[in-house]
Amino acid sequence: MARANNFFNGQDLTEIKTVEESMRLNSMSGPMIIISASGMASGGRVLHHLKRRLPDRRNTVILVGYQAAGTRGRSLLDGARMVKMLGDYVPVAAEIIDVPAFSSHADQREILNWLKLATVPPRLVYIVHGEPPASEALRERITTELGWNAVVPRNLEQVRID
Repeated sequence: MARANNFFNGQDLTEIKTVEESMRLNSMSGPMIIISASGMASGGRVLHHLKRRLPDRRNTVILVGYQAAGTRGRSLLDGARMVKMLGDYVPVAAEIIDVPAFSSHADQREILNWLKLATVPPRLVYIVHGEPPASEALRERITTELGWNAVVPRNLEQVRID
């Protein structure tokens, strides 16, 4: 990671910013390395790139950040040989690489440090992001370390906030 700033120096790296550039990229042939944001391959223009590139074993898809259970990104990391996207089943022959170091999510320590900044403790903290074991562990830490009431809502539970 320390050499990351120099990794692409002198290499053929193109940053794709517009829809038009994405469309041109998809019309190009030959192997590519596609680096996508940590959106878990769940939507956006990257789906068109993945659909076009996943079937070619010469391609590499680098998934950065956390890939949650049940997402297309997690399926790719778990070795899926076929994924559904844009209405079609797409074979996966490309190399899939996991680089979780780029995740922008705060960890438990960072969340607790942020919560400690509250000048008035909340009456209740709802933990609505994360997989169940991690959410429950954070709830427990908020309760024991801060002495606050915290809850992990059940799936599809509705809460009225006044």
